[in-house]
Amino acid sequence: MIITTTENIPGQNYEIIGLVNGNNIQSKNIVRDFTQGLRNITGGELKAYTEMMIESRDIAKERMIEHANQLGADAIVMVRFNTSSIVENSSEVHCYGTAVKFI
Repeated sequence: MIITTTENIPGQNYEIIGLVNGNNIQSKNIVRDFTQGLRNITGGELKAYTEMMIESRDIAKERMIEHANQLGADAIVMVRFNTSSIVENSSEVHCYGTAVKFI
């Protein structure tokens, strides 16, 4: 599966199948909150949260790919990520793009 943030794939002609997406909502836990709270006081990267967001982004992307596979897509173009806060202590990563079929 080709995944790209661009609109065109060089050397490929394709028809648009439609929107595909995947999301993941992940919450922080008490241990992360405590250790990252200490880091917040001293300054620096909040590595546990960075790792959590990387994991969440990977899960959302995999779910988008699964959706595209269900539609018989060969590639996904114009891929984008959004993040948002759903409720206190949780965030959503939403990955979306346009599924296409090579012709």
